[in-house]
Amino acid sequence: MTDNEGSEGRGDESMTDQQPDDFDSTKVDISASENTSTTEEVQQQEPTDPANDPLFVREGDEHGSSTKIWADRDLLSIGTVPGPDRIVGRDEEIRSVAGEIRHLVHESQPNHVVIYGETGTGKSLVSRHVSDRLIDTATARNVPAANVYVECKKNNTETRVARTIARALSEASGSGIEIPRIGLGSAEYYDYAYDIIDEYYDGLIVILDEIDMVDNAEGLLHELSRAREAGHTDAYIGIIAISNDIDFGQKLNARVQSSMRTTDFVFEPYQSDQIEQILEYRRDAFQEDVLQDGVITETADRSADEHGDARKAVDVLRIAGDIADDTDADVVRTDHVDKAVKRAEVNRVKETIESTSPQSKLVLYTLGRLTDSNNRRFRTSGIYAQYETTCGDVGADPLSYDRVSQILSTLSLMGISESHQVGGGHKQGVYLEHQLIKDKDVVMKAVVESDERLSELHNGSYEI
Repeated sequence: MTDNEGSEGRGDESMTDQQPDDFDSTKVDISASENTSTTEEVQQQEPTDPANDPLFVREGDEHGSSTKIWADRDLLSIGTVPGPDRIVGRDEEIRSVAGEIRHLVHESQPNHVVIYGETGTGKSLVSRHVSDRLIDTATARNVPAANVYVECKKNNTETRVARTIARALSEASGSGIEIPRIGLGSAEYYDYAYDIIDEYYDGLIVILDEIDMVDNAEGLLHELSRAREAGHTDAYIGIIAISNDIDFGQKLNARVQSSMRTTDFVFEPYQSDQIEQILEYRRDAFQEDVLQDGVITETADRSADEHGDARKAVDVLRIAGDIADDTDADVVRTDHVDKAVKRAEVNRVKETIESTSPQSKLVLYTLGRLTDSNNRRFRTSGIYAQYETTCGDVGADPLSYDRVSQILSTLSLMGISESHQVGGGHKQGVYLEHQLIKDKDVVMKAVVESDERLSELHNGSYEI
């Protein structure tokens, strides 16, 4: 934002004309009376037997699941790792990664690997599949070995990663060693891990998923890659590091690059036919003949066009099944897929804004309410004027103009909106315009559901 925007923007009356007719904080999608009626109806359904509480168990389900839709819903859970016969389009990648770490089977040092690629391109799946098979082969050849998978987004410090490795090894080996969850530094957790490795194993594969999320990734990689050379353990340790950041390896210092000497692979997004095959392999999550013709193809095509993310595609198919099940439909139709795509996108936006401040949610809500089919770009000054109205509606104290401008810049960095610097013409200076790059209704539903004050403003929901 420039000084020109701050001074002339507040006096810009053009925003009044841009304000949509429905910018009314009292307008809701479900009336208060309907909401109250629904609440009373639920309260009246007092269960005589908690095992058959009508809130959770439908009529006819008393003696087990009688859902018309699901046969094994867990097959569409994000955490489910499919069997080797269900892995699609990654044969070459499987062979390549296996070729780098296979030396462990022959009691030799495996090569370290870094796998790059966008989310949902099979990086974690291939890494876990190959390392599992490697350990099975090594064990069958009387080479005691283990593998450990670490989710670095959750364990985002060197100490947490070291603790996860030590605790996983203790459990896998049956050592009985109680490793404290808190109170130790990374060095102590490494010592626990090395002691267990030396007693039970000759080799170890460590998968570090989203390694770029670790605060001290360089220290972690240097420690593990030099563990044998430094005399911490006699075992061979191989590292499979996974990153969405294609430049991650180049950012490592020369010392780490020297000790790692990695082989790098890039996983490309899945194509439509590959995603369709992945979904076909999950068809048995549903009852027979429940998926209407075109559902899997529609899900695959939309996923390939938008992101090429197999994980998101599986998620959409699961949500479509849930929508059909919740509405007591007999089959899953393509219109269920349409609704599932939006619901999945709402969930992703909610996850993105979950960690933002309450005031950031109010700014985003304001931008969403301003946006309509005719007006999509708004000056900071106009957004701020309506933001003050939003604050009044929910009983919040508004932030300063400059702080709201900073929040708009942050939302742009998060990929929810974007900002453009615009020349105002002769004597009008330079100013910023902001617009949503996500679907307005998706953003509105996500932000309303993520903030209790906004939810109350809409009687508990925002329908799309």
